[in-house]
Amino acid sequence: MAKKSKKEETPKVHKDLEGFKMNINSFGEISSNFSIDKLNEFLNQNVEDKKLKDRDDLEELKEAKEEKKKKK
Repeated sequence: MAKKSKKEETPKVHKDLEGFKMNINSFGEISSNFSIDKLNEFLNQNVEDKKLKDRDDLEELKEAKEEKKKKK
């Protein structure tokens, strides 16, 4: 039996990450077309850090970040 060919379908992604591609070469190195800083910024905005969720000063940190964004 012949093998089925894989179709190159683009996965559904968040609108801020459209066009994101990630590859792993034969040496196991990960390469991407987005900068690490841009990926970290996206993750900081959209993913809750489980280690920090129980901190009392977390709300203050979030407010400070929002004020900083408004100034830009």
